[in-house]
Amino acid sequence: MTAAAQLQLRTYTIKDGMLDAWLDLWHAEIVPLRRAHGFEIGQAWVDRERGQFVWLIGYAGEDGFAAANTRYWNSPERERMPLQPEDYLVRSEVRDVEPA
Repeated sequence: MTAAAQLQLRTYTIKDGMLDAWLDLWHAEIVPLRRAHGFEIGQAWVDRERGQFVWLIGYAGEDGFAAANTRYWNSPERERMPLQPEDYLVRSEVRDVEPA
């Protein structure tokens, strides 16, 4: 991650039995599209016992994370994506974080 990036740590609780399907779609669809929209993807972790997926995402553009995130969600590529979060996620927690 670049030093100037705004960072978010995201924790998703995935519906029972859907964690592997979520991971496949995250790797194949979300990561490439996020990167195409200028986001940096950091580490990602799976807690199978709790059914959780945790990942770090950053954005260093002058327009800010929120503007880039809106563009991502409104993009034609995102609208065509087979993945809809409500199909997979029970809950999500998003935290703005910074390096210690």
